[in-house]
Amino acid sequence: MQDSHARVYAAIAAIPPGRVASYGAIAARAGLPGRARLVGKLLGEVPDGVELPWFRVLRSSGEIALPKGSRGFREQVRRLHAEGVEVKNGRVALSAFGLDANLDRALWGMP
Repeated sequence: MQDSHARVYAAIAAIPPGRVASYGAIAARAGLPGRARLVGKLLGEVPDGVELPWFRVLRSSGEIALPKGSRGFREQVRRLHAEGVEVKNGRVALSAFGLDANLDRALWGMP
């Protein structure tokens, strides 16, 4: 496995329960800014035996990338709900559930 791929997988694995991150945020955390599509590609090619919280990765808008109504979409919503993440119309509020939501609150307070 390439080092960049391992960094992407490590960044995904580091998303804590109850939080989500965008493909772009994962790429940036892996030291690959601007490579959001690579993150999506790698999520589709996870090596056998590697367990990742794939369901915590969303589009930059907070939207689930899988087609609405698909089995994968329903599974992602189910898993997010199980962790207390609120999904409305296939979208998660990154301001509330994103990786940096707590940091923003700590620095800037609630609006």
